[in-house]
Amino acid sequence: MKKDVSETLGFVPQKDIVYNKLLPYADKLDEESNDILSKIKGNLGRAVQLREIWPGVLFWTRKLSTYMRLYGRKFSKEDHVLFIKLLYELITMDKLEISMMQGLARLLINLLKKRELLSREDLELPWRPLYELQERILYSKTEHLGLNWFPNTVENVLKTLVKCCRPYFPDSATQEMLEEWRPLLCPFDVTMQKAIGYFELFLPTTLPPQLHHKGFKLWFDELVSLWVAVQNLPGWEVHLVNLFARLANDNIGYIDWDPYIPKIFTRILRSLNLPVGTCQMLVPRYLTNAYDVGHVVLWVSALLGGPSKQAQAQLRGLFNSITSFFHPSNHGRWLMKLMKLLQRLPASVVRRLHRERYRKPTWLTPVPDSHKLTEEDITAFVESMMQPVLLAMFSKTGSLDAAQALQNLALMRPELVIPPVLEKTYPAMETLTEPHQLTATLSCMIGVARSLVPGGPRFPEGPTHMLPLLMRALPGVDPNDFSKCMITFQFIATFATLVPLVDCSSAVHERSDLTEVEREMCSASVEFEDFVLQFMDSRCFALIDSSTLEQTREETETEKMTHLESLVELGLSSTFSTILTQCSMDIFKVALEKVFNFATTNIFETRVAGRMVADMCRATSKCHPAESLKLFVPHCCGAINQMAINEEVLSEEELDKELLWNLQLLSEVTRVDGDKILPYSTQLVQILQLSLHLKCKQGYALACNLLHHILRSTALIYPTEYCSVPGGFQQPTKDYLPIKDWGRPGDLWNLNIQWHVPSTEETRFVFYVLDLILRPELLRLQRHTQGEQDMTRDDVLQSLSIVQHCLLGAGSQLPPLRGEPIPELVTSMVSLAETNLFTGVHYVWPVLPDHILEHSEDDTKSLFSIIKIISDLLHFKGSHKQEFDSRWKSFNLVKKSMENRLHGRKQHIRALLIDRVMLQHELRKLTVEGCEYRSIHQELLRDLLRLSTSTYSQVRSRAQSVLFTALGTYNFCCRDVIPRVLEYLDPGRTDVTQQQFKGALYCLLGNHSGVCMANLHDWDCITLTWPALVRSGLSSAMSLEKPSIVRLFDDLADKVHRQYETIGIDFAVREPFRLSCGRNVFTTDEKYEKLVGELLDCLNDRNMPWKFEHIAIGFMSLLLRDDHPLPSAAVLFFVKSLNHDSLLVRKVAISAVAGIMKQLKRPHKKEWSGLTAGDRPDNKWLQYNSSSLPRSQQAWEACMFVEKTHWGYYSWPQKLMMYAPSEEQPKQGLTREEMTEREQIIYDHFSDPVFINQLIEFLSLEDRKGKDKFSPRRFCLFKGLFRNFHDAFLPLLKPHMERLVADTHESKQRCVAEITSGLIRGSKHWSYQKVESLWEFLCPLIRTALNNITVETYADWGTCIATACESRDPRKLHWLFEMLMESPVNGEGGSFVDACRLYVLQGGLAQQEWRVPELLHRLLQYLEPKLTQVYKNVRERIGSVLTYIFMIDVNLPYTRPTASPRIKEFTERVMLRLKPLMEGDEEIQNHVVEENEVGEQDERTQAIKLLKTVLKWLMASAGRSFSTAVPEQLQLLPLLFKIAPVENDDSYDELKRDAKTCLSLMSQGLLYTEQIPQVLLALRVIAGSGSWHARYTVLTYLQIMVFYNLFTFMSDQRAVDDVRALVIRLLEDEQLEVREMAATTLSGFLQCNFLSMDAAMQSHFEALCKTRLPKKRRRELGSVMDTIPSGDLVRRHAGVLGLSACILSSPYDVPTWMPQLLMDLSAHLNDTQPIEMTVKKTLSNFRRTHHDNWQEHKQQFTDDQLLVLTDLLVSPCYYA
Repeated sequence: MKKDVSETLGFVPQKDIVYNKLLPYADKLDEESNDILSKIKGNLGRAVQLREIWPGVLFWTRKLSTYMRLYGRKFSKEDHVLFIKLLYELITMDKLEISMMQGLARLLINLLKKRELLSREDLELPWRPLYELQERILYSKTEHLGLNWFPNTVENVLKTLVKCCRPYFPDSATQEMLEEWRPLLCPFDVTMQKAIGYFELFLPTTLPPQLHHKGFKLWFDELVSLWVAVQNLPGWEVHLVNLFARLANDNIGYIDWDPYIPKIFTRILRSLNLPVGTCQMLVPRYLTNAYDVGHVVLWVSALLGGPSKQAQAQLRGLFNSITSFFHPSNHGRWLMKLMKLLQRLPASVVRRLHRERYRKPTWLTPVPDSHKLTEEDITAFVESMMQPVLLAMFSKTGSLDAAQALQNLALMRPELVIPPVLEKTYPAMETLTEPHQLTATLSCMIGVARSLVPGGPRFPEGPTHMLPLLMRALPGVDPNDFSKCMITFQFIATFATLVPLVDCSSAVHERSDLTEVEREMCSASVEFEDFVLQFMDSRCFALIDSSTLEQTREETETEKMTHLESLVELGLSSTFSTILTQCSMDIFKVALEKVFNFATTNIFETRVAGRMVADMCRATSKCHPAESLKLFVPHCCGAINQMAINEEVLSEEELDKELLWNLQLLSEVTRVDGDKILPYSTQLVQILQLSLHLKCKQGYALACNLLHHILRSTALIYPTEYCSVPGGFQQPTKDYLPIKDWGRPGDLWNLNIQWHVPSTEETRFVFYVLDLILRPELLRLQRHTQGEQDMTRDDVLQSLSIVQHCLLGAGSQLPPLRGEPIPELVTSMVSLAETNLFTGVHYVWPVLPDHILEHSEDDTKSLFSIIKIISDLLHFKGSHKQEFDSRWKSFNLVKKSMENRLHGRKQHIRALLIDRVMLQHELRKLTVEGCEYRSIHQELLRDLLRLSTSTYSQVRSRAQSVLFTALGTYNFCCRDVIPRVLEYLDPGRTDVTQQQFKGALYCLLGNHSGVCMANLHDWDCITLTWPALVRSGLSSAMSLEKPSIVRLFDDLADKVHRQYETIGIDFAVREPFRLSCGRNVFTTDEKYEKLVGELLDCLNDRNMPWKFEHIAIGFMSLLLRDDHPLPSAAVLFFVKSLNHDSLLVRKVAISAVAGIMKQLKRPHKKEWSGLTAGDRPDNKWLQYNSSSLPRSQQAWEACMFVEKTHWGYYSWPQKLMMYAPSEEQPKQGLTREEMTEREQIIYDHFSDPVFINQLIEFLSLEDRKGKDKFSPRRFCLFKGLFRNFHDAFLPLLKPHMERLVADTHESKQRCVAEITSGLIRGSKHWSYQKVESLWEFLCPLIRTALNNITVETYADWGTCIATACESRDPRKLHWLFEMLMESPVNGEGGSFVDACRLYVLQGGLAQQEWRVPELLHRLLQYLEPKLTQVYKNVRERIGSVLTYIFMIDVNLPYTRPTASPRIKEFTERVMLRLKPLMEGDEEIQNHVVEENEVGEQDERTQAIKLLKTVLKWLMASAGRSFSTAVPEQLQLLPLLFKIAPVENDDSYDELKRDAKTCLSLMSQGLLYTEQIPQVLLALRVIAGSGSWHARYTVLTYLQIMVFYNLFTFMSDQRAVDDVRALVIRLLEDEQLEVREMAATTLSGFLQCNFLSMDAAMQSHFEALCKTRLPKKRRRELGSVMDTIPSGDLVRRHAGVLGLSACILSSPYDVPTWMPQLLMDLSAHLNDTQPIEMTVKKTLSNFRRTHHDNWQEHKQQFTDDQLLVLTDLLVSPCYYA
């Protein structure tokens, strides 16, 4: 096959689209593709040489992507590599406009997608340019200032691009990446997220094994130990997991994951966030940072197999522990995640199997044999998944996920998967009361159909289920239940496509070589005929009878079917045609006769029932045209002729129903193979002539349909049959056995498609019809438009619809529109010619309708018709885009539901493959991008434009949508159309109506998908449209009273703002050539400045309405750029606008001026400091040390400031850039003469006291009361001012700041906070004297502010200080820190001010992270005596501050013990002070102490207060710190258990509630193996304590802790035994509540398979049950009842509770041991309380949970047991 290809082509194609070889004109395609490819290569090369990015390169790269859509990768390997390298160079060009980059990136992704085509030897791509591109765009320094506008899709495109380039990074890349990003690994900093994100995205994992030492081995241990060490799910852990999943999947068998497997599965289980126990607190970050299911699934499927089999055991454990969550009665927000897991895991395993067994070997590393999945592995995997999947079938989220899971599982093990599904399906088909069961089971059966029907060695009895299923499915076609009806249609159609419906029972006698199953199938196939007839008779005809229009809607006379009916119609017709396609001829003939009789003996209305019947008839004639037409055509023609004999019929308004019905029938039956119609051509033409000019609208509409269908079937190319076996089933059974073809996939190389290609007779017939029918109509219309002939409106409409249907039918035969190309729209040095594709039709003489627009405007229906005709002329080549898209969609859906992912290689059903080839043919017809724009198109577009601005809104909107499609089709035609649209907006014209004005605006707005003319990516267009839009505010047609026009302008402005992306000014291709992009009069910068100038002119126009002023200012703000300064006139405008009256304008101006400041920033020189990376003591000098602070000019200059917080924490970068000494920096304190013009404008305004007064006035106004926050925009503005102009404006601002800070109003305080933070951050490069005097002014100011702080303003001051400290060396800000540290909690101003001071301090210190250990120590020392605060708000704040103090004490790998405070030492000190609480046994009460008590309170009260603060700290740190200090927390546990209440009650005091919350949070923590014994020991001690509350709480703690660390526990047998012993010990507790809780805990552990129900446990409980109770002694009536239960009773109750726990542990099934236990239990029904209660509860629960599937569960019991059980469940005692 390959050889002859390369001779025609001259090369071996990489991978072309196979379906092209099956087209009827396949032989012509090689030449065509070669021709197109050479044009693309030539022109692309030329464009790059000429450095013409736009339009040359872009135009031809678009052609290349179209070429790939049509032919696949049909080019040689060398070309492939060259294309990739060229695009890679273009994309990583420095100044390329982002939107162009995005387009090129998408093409490059497409070229790189199939990575098996190019190996690492063929291609190597550098990684750094991509990293720089990512950094420049995703972490842009100028985007937030509005100097760059990026499209919002750019992030995903870039990430996908890196994914595709990853395999081709050079060997050394891994090492270079680690060196680049390791210094960013500072876990307290945002850079951690960035670094790990980059690792996940860039690190290559597909290196061959001999290079592994240069690949993952460099980082694996380091990153895995980091992952293991982190306990509290920080945001970056997800990225690590994604990286590991990819690594595991790419290197199966080369990494030993075994030591990590329990940890992996524990964390997967935790990240599902399942609810456990009763009172569980959710940590919000567990929800937001949970693992991504897609990657989890990849990881798990890569771990399976291999010698140790450990992963499969854990996976079974995982599914066992979560199975009960899948039961349909459970529902919650976690369900979606579980379903996703269920659906994706089998798919992932199938993908792996395909890769190991069926995929062609490629250059990618194969899986070593030792780690391939064996048959046992697969069986074990399928078995472990079956139970949850079967439960999920009936889930509340629908059965789709389960069906997909079953489809993939059935590919691997049909014999395990299909029988249980069948067991559920048969009963569901019988039941009438539960339709949801039917829909669920049927959709699952559709999923497993491909595995069921062929049988095969694994599941030979599969096919025998076929007929019973089909027959039983028939009742599902039920007109009253829509969803049931649709799923049944889908089910029948699916099975019918897979199976030839042929009666081959005779083969049983004729052939002796049949197996048992085959004989059974043959004899069963007798029923096929019965099935088809039943389907038609009792189902389809009944459905049609029930949906006739007459009974329901005669009065309303609706034109259309309802939505549901049209879906049913679709389902019916497609199912019926599938069945007929697959029938043998004998069955077909019977069916045909039935349909014919049904259709001709009744008369149907043409709207609903008629359409359904006609569809059925069409299906018969499509399958076997000759037989069907012989019946239908003569009958219909006869009936029509007979009725049309008398002349009146032609002019009747309402026609006879029978006539209409026959016309409809005829028009549908003729949609068949063209050459079969020719024999009837004379009859059909006669009917056409008769009926096309009927007066009745319905009548001639049907006639037009008939015309359309006759033309279409003779003029188009299409396949004529879709049978599942080529050649049909017409051979005798002796030689051919149809049952062998059950479920057989189509063979792509022997498809034998029967094509219909128009023959010469057919073409002749088409033109004969057109001459006969189209010519006269065109002449009539022409005469009418010239005024020679009068026609009524209806006549015109009739003529137009005839013309339109001729076009629809024979559109593919008409020649393309000719005309002169329009010159000079765009200048380019490369040819921009269109490419013509062959679509199998030779063009003949032209028929062009004339333009009919001179009508009266009101005839809207005719105008609709005209719009359709123009649209067809422009785009129609035989099929419509929408139809094509929906067919493509449905093709993909069917393909998905029936594909075989395991074997791959396009093993689809034949009908599906034929459909795909047909779609390929249509795709070629529809590919019209980049057509040349000729004069005739210009005329048509101008007509459309006139219609788009006409009087009636419906006409306008239809014309506009056609116009938008056309704009996307023809090259550069927007440039021709825009000026014409803008004419309507010109304020100089007085003759424009409001409708025209609105129409023009809509044309500019565009539709949601197409081109938006107001915002084209092109300077020429924007310089026209933006000013015109603003100027239209002066037009006479514009009125702001009309809400529709106001809304339009809002939408336009909004769309421009949403879609605008910065347009490049200067493109250079790697060398310093100026681009020959615009060789018009202007260069691009001139165009840019002209646009800004025009907008400013509009703004200076006094008459401009305010709305348009705002629009213009919005446009201006989009024009700020980082590569070209704003013209000074605009700078002046924005600075003045800071004091504009309108708030909106002021907001825009603040952002704009902040951006302008960035443009004016003078670059500071950086130099490489001589530091090299080294060991840890070397970052000591970065830390804050109060003895060596720079307190003088000299010290300041000698000090090396490192501003960014993460440098030096983990490792040093290769080169650390530092600022050069101040002599080499730009000069400070420029005089006005030394400034540029733009700087002078700003300088003048800000030196003007009046301007400043006004500005501060405005800035300190309220905007929205209570909603205002610290504004980062204003901060940027002031930061820019003080950075660029140093302290020039400080003298003017000082008095204002002092005045504002004394005023406690929130808006005043906020304003001064914004200025302060801008000032501190802007003073980065000031000289020492300036900084010193600055702080002399600021310190008292901030002090005052903190004393005046209020509820409204404390958040703003916190933000202010945090912003000021961000990314600054702490030694630069030592004044600030020392001032904040003075005495935060001094009681001045009350508790609130104390809390606020702490908050502000915390904000500053948190930004500094690990660099201020000395300050943290000082703070801790200061706070420790104050931990016993009385006030709740101060306590909470201190708790939060403590979290930040200890956050640096992390236990991460490769990290030295920290110099900051450590938790361990702190805990020891705290425990000493809590001692008084630990000793006594009495209840701890919350003593509320009055403030005015004099004297020292006793130790106990102090300790309680301390405890409250400690609890706040524990709660605050649960969500924030990285690792949990387990040993330290354990010391506090006994105390917490003592306090925490048992009941869920909110009325408790704060102390108890906090204790309870802490326990809940601690129990969810992640534990390491070495910590488990410590925790269990602590729990054992507490379980022996005197308080039953503590013992009770131990159990709830245990439940959550074990579930959240399930696999870590299970990998440690001792721990499991300890837990079991603990629970069983507590079962015998003297307190009833504790015993019951222990039973619940036990049943939970059994249910998630943590403990197993073994003989030892069972006998233990049975023995306990047999404990004898003491006899009841007769008592005197007066004596007190003895209430203490005897030990015997407790033991006996424990035994009963144990049994009951076992029974309740399997709520959805009946294991083998259960019947016996139930019998044991029933013996205790009459024991004393509390035993009797327990037994009753257990029985009632058993009854409740097993009620649904009792029929199945009954099978497990013997008859005697059932008798006892029935007796128990309904006996009177049940109600007692």
